[in-house]
Amino acid sequence: MPERPTIVLFTRDLRICDHPALAAAARSGRPVVPLFVLDRAVRRRSARNRLSYLGDALPALREGLRRLGGDLVVRFGDTVDETLRLAAETGADRVNLSADVSAFAARRAARLREAAEAQRIRVREFPGVTVVPPGEAVPAGGDHYKVFTPYWRAWEGVRWRTPEPAPKRLEVPSGLDPGAVPQRLADSGTGPLSPHRQRGGEVEARRRMDAWLGAACADYEHAGDDLAADATSRLSADLRFGCLSPLELAAAARERTACAPFVRQLAWRDFHHQVCAAFPDLPRRDYRRRDIAWRADESGLAAWREGRTGVPIVDAGMRQLLDEGFMHNRARLITAAFLTKRLRVHWKRGGDHFHAVLSDGDIADNYGNWQWVAGTGNDTRPNRSFNLLRQSRRFDPDGAYIRRYVPELAAAAGPDAHTPWRADPPVPGYPPPLLDED
Repeated sequence: MPERPTIVLFTRDLRICDHPALAAAARSGRPVVPLFVLDRAVRRRSARNRLSYLGDALPALREGLRRLGGDLVVRFGDTVDETLRLAAETGADRVNLSADVSAFAARRAARLREAAEAQRIRVREFPGVTVVPPGEAVPAGGDHYKVFTPYWRAWEGVRWRTPEPAPKRLEVPSGLDPGAVPQRLADSGTGPLSPHRQRGGEVEARRRMDAWLGAACADYEHAGDDLAADATSRLSADLRFGCLSPLELAAAARERTACAPFVRQLAWRDFHHQVCAAFPDLPRRDYRRRDIAWRADESGLAAWREGRTGVPIVDAGMRQLLDEGFMHNRARLITAAFLTKRLRVHWKRGGDHFHAVLSDGDIADNYGNWQWVAGTGNDTRPNRSFNLLRQSRRFDPDGAYIRRYVPELAAAAGPDAHTPWRADPPVPGYPPPLLDED
């Protein structure tokens, strides 16, 4: 009697290299049925920039699996329903998937386990979304770390698993209709479609990773906050969709001493994920309750979204977001601080806008960082202040980043780009600041 197949349910782990759920299925010697379900409810509320990335990543994943003798089965509908329907069609009695931390992912996994158990199908979850899985670095007497520095020390002391090589060969059941990879995914969804968004897929992601580790990573400590230099990895969307293994990336970077500051950033990513695993309401309510008098400033919020606040460093960041579906990490801090600390608009309004536009759009990182800036999250200094003009002059000293994204100020020379409201006569077409940033 032939072995019954194992379904490998892909979610946000769209790769072949270092994919523990896929590797375990391949090692078993059973037929493997790789599956991705386009959940219509998820698609309707996903950012168009992320759907565009997904539209690149799915055919790339299918092509990679076909090179191994496999294929990617694509289905539309509810993930749990479609997984069990495919199990009935193929006779599969096992489902492997990567463990995730969001409330939605946890509910999906719980529903899948309950429904599968009723049909005597075994569901196994594997690591792969983070370097160190939530729960492997925990404080004495607690379920998660609430402050980064002690987490970082524990994270460094965890013995990392060995990255899994890509399977050499996959066998899929015969006669199975794989379904069509959808075209024009970004026609639906929320938010704008950025004209200069990043292309997705494992091949593109690995090309970016190799380029980053080969040269720029070594300068990250000195150039990473330089807004105009754009000396960050640009790997955030690749990690969010799992086209890159965070473990493989961290292991390769840790071999390079000069890349230690970048490895620390990957630890920050894991930190927010273990917070979200313990506090799934991270995108919706304060992690730490604070008595903050939030304001309903709809006109200020709209100006901020459009990059029309009159504060050049803020406007440059917000326009980069709209143009690229990406924003430099220092600019993310600056723009979030302006909204929450200066306009006093609730962090969730800002976090929701970022989530509707960002190609990376990771629940844990996005909302964890917004709460950190707002003072409701994991910052040990909740009343931290941000002098935005000082930030602008420090991290964009020549005004090159500002002029790149705010064309009205393209002719401004040097430091004048930071303070166009002082110009006499005023800069044509550029608004006065919503708030005095002196």
